[in-house]
Amino acid sequence: MKAAHDTSLDTFLASVRDYADRVLRPAALTTDRDGVPAERVDELRALGLLNHLSPREFGGLALDRDTDRRVHETIAGACFNTWLVWAQHAPLAGRIAALRAQGATVSPLAARILRGELLLGAGVSDVRRFPDHYVAARRVADGWIFDGTLSWVSGWGLNSALTLAAVEPDTETVVTALVPIDEHIHSPGPLELGAVSGSRTARVQLDAVFVPDENVLSTQSLEQARFVDVGTAGDARAHHFGLAETILTELERATVPLAAEVAATWRPRVAEIRSTAYALADEALAAGGGPHRLDERLATKAASGEALSAISRALLIARSGRGLSRDDTAQLHARSVLFVLVQGQTADVRRAQLAALAR
Repeated sequence: MKAAHDTSLDTFLASVRDYADRVLRPAALTTDRDGVPAERVDELRALGLLNHLSPREFGGLALDRDTDRRVHETIAGACFNTWLVWAQHAPLAGRIAALRAQGATVSPLAARILRGELLLGAGVSDVRRFPDHYVAARRVADGWIFDGTLSWVSGWGLNSALTLAAVEPDTETVVTALVPIDEHIHSPGPLELGAVSGSRTARVQLDAVFVPDENVLSTQSLEQARFVDVGTAGDARAHHFGLAETILTELERATVPLAAEVAATWRPRVAEIRSTAYALADEALAAGGGPHRLDERLATKAASGEALSAISRALLIARSGRGLSRDDTAQLHARSVLFVLVQGQTADVRRAQLAALAR
């Protein structure tokens, strides 16, 4: 017997689409210039977007993987700056719920995240640069001390806590934990970025931050952490396709001859890349993650970047003479595409991208 369709998910997705079209999309240029405003956090919370992956007992929707992707596509397509701030937070409720299902105790801070009470930032990518640059972890009684500089944290000034990954250098143990922002965590101010400049992204200093054991999400070897990261960085993800949908739609609505033909040419190609990317990612997850069919996944990610680059150039050309003005979405989308090209760029990703261009 076929399972009953959950109409509450349709209602939720419809409310997210309405919010994206009514609030996020019209303000996207202003948000890029002035920064994601504080009221966005309350709006996201009211929609249930701060704990949409949480179990229902915590007020969440326990969304499935496919529905979660559609939410990411919708938000990224409407306002890429807002998406980046939200995306640092969004997966954590699901991760905490998974740990809880495995028998882990939920700390008071983790419970607040499951209930959607606060916005998290993330500082986890510096592990990729060990030993040249990383946040250092040192074991002490009942916890850890974190010291170092986070290369970037998005949503700075909006988040109340961070997800951090630090490395204990002697044992090469990676410690991932939840950390409230206090006087030991500070920043000189936002970075001057060429893309996603409204994402409130900042370099952040950690000065002997104490992390109690109850807030530690995981400890794993550096080898294990890199195994997981290979999969995380190797896939074309939902925000690629949300951004692509917005650019294609704007091309279809352009009055310039041939713009719609460009969209008609690329729309099936983008749909094919999307289908392949999601299928490969799902297969890799079922196989235990890591480098499962990695070459194909990297090739798909490179193809996604090439498609985004092509259609964003087409939109700039279609807007001839004004597409580079700060009040035109063509330049906003083009810069967002540049961010997609360098986001999560491991050595494998870089090699796949350059190999595709060399051909």
